[in-house]
Amino acid sequence: MHLVMGPSDRELVARVVVDDDRHAFATLVRRHHGAVRAFARRLDNNSADDTAQTAFVLAWKHLHTWRGEGELKSWLFKLTYRAFLTDARRAHRRRETSDDDVDLGSTAAPDVAERRDVAQALAKLRDEERAALALCFQEGLTHDEAARVLDMPLGTLKSHVARGKEKLRTMLGAYAPDGTEAA
Repeated sequence: MHLVMGPSDRELVARVVVDDDRHAFATLVRRHHGAVRAFARRLDNNSADDTAQTAFVLAWKHLHTWRGEGELKSWLFKLTYRAFLTDARRAHRRRETSDDDVDLGSTAAPDVAERRDVAQALAKLRDEERAALALCFQEGLTHDEAARVLDMPLGTLKSHVARGKEKLRTMLGAYAPDGTEAA
């Protein structure tokens, strides 16, 4: 467990809500920025900074709505996911695509090529599947916590995780230990 020095998140939130304490909010941002940005990067590396910034703007505006149920970090992940979805909808409406951003070609080192292939495979998943996998496997949330973050029933979250894993197995079959694609 991560040792937190200084006031707890709940104490800092109370100071922000009651006293409009911007220093307390800055402490919350410093404390959680890394995790929020990492989650945003896993959702879409190209817009991670903007998504994280939007999430913290939303947190500032709506901190009074956090009920203290669960960890503040999970609530921030929820805001991050909502910011990501809003941006993705706008991008879709504008028909923006970024599939041709980087072409490393055959000269790419295997680990770079592998990371690129994984990133491309993740990008092909539905937003819900990618978010579920990121929360459960990269952020270490339980299925129950991830379901709350994504505002979906537990069974739906588990389905997104299972479908996402299966799609990744199929897309990344060349990286299987025996070199064959998953059936």
